[in-house]
Amino acid sequence: MSAIGRSRGIHYLQKLSAANIPSDLIEKGQSRVIDASLTLIREKAKLKGELVRALGGSLASTSLLGVPLGHNSSFLQGPAFAPPRIREAMWCGSTNSTTEEGKELKDPRVLTDVGDLAVQEIRDCGVDDDRLMNVVSESVKIVMEEDPLRPLVLGGDHSISYPVVRAVSQKLGGPVDILHLDAHPDIYDAFEGNKYSHASPFARIMEGGYARRLLQVGIRSINSEGREQGKRNWGKE
Repeated sequence: MSAIGRSRGIHYLQKLSAANIPSDLIEKGQSRVIDASLTLIREKAKLKGELVRALGGSLASTSLLGVPLGHNSSFLQGPAFAPPRIREAMWCGSTNSTTEEGKELKDPRVLTDVGDLAVQEIRDCGVDDDRLMNVVSESVKIVMEEDPLRPLVLGGDHSISYPVVRAVSQKLGGPVDILHLDAHPDIYDAFEGNKYSHASPFARIMEGGYARRLLQVGIRSINSEGREQGKRNWGKE
């Protein structure tokens, strides 16, 4: 894992600790930043939900939620920059916003956007990945609570698959069916010692019982560890 990608918030926290700043003071500051980040998502989701309900005629409105997280990638950190780039491509001059079924993507009853979770700002405060993954899950739940919004999450490296699936499973009250399109199964127990690696989300999903069925399509390589993980989680290769 890239030292640059991991270290900003960690080094900041180490500096605070070295300065003998009380740990409870640091944690309270982290909590304020997390609360502010989630409040922004919550208020935007509430506004978009109210708008869609006022317009009427929509049972479900896809709502974009960006999670610009890339530090769990074992190679390049580019995925953190993806959410705004995806939006830029969606709304560029060559885009046709009318779907094959004749629906207009610029209609909020079809598509809304609640913005991006402030991942880097949270990490800059020294928040570790255990807590960060909980924040990602909470952001997804917040969008799901604003009926009729349905979150479409823009990553971000593959590590966000775990907190996103966990949030949906918990909110719906049980395990879900997953269609996973990828060249790799992403089921390492802890790739390079990182349990939240982009190569490990489906290990966390399966061990947590959040998937009822997992269909992986496009897998082109799986090593011995992956096969053992498959046996452990599915009972067969």
